[in-house]
Amino acid sequence: MSTIDASTATADSAEDLIAQQRKIVNRLRRAEGQLSAVIRAVESGAECRDIVIQLSAVSKALDRAGFAIVASAMRNCLADPDDSSMTPDELEKLFLTLA
Repeated sequence: MSTIDASTATADSAEDLIAQQRKIVNRLRRAEGQLSAVIRAVESGAECRDIVIQLSAVSKALDRAGFAIVASAMRNCLADPDDSSMTPDELEKLFLTLA
């Protein structure tokens, strides 16, 4: 790979990382909004069914954000196997924490 190709690949991966982070933050903000709705529902005495449905949505949103974070770490690990910031065993442990 030439120097130009390497710098282009680095710029592409940096842009990908920023895009991934943006998606994760958006998921977390959505979950934050859903959690606020659950709190308001509890405070206003909403029906149990409605509260549980909203709480389930919050839980799923958080799970998806967590999986996206682990998937991003896995992609980074595969892209740069020499990066020792996280071992495959640590990635597996993180993934199983969410499962």
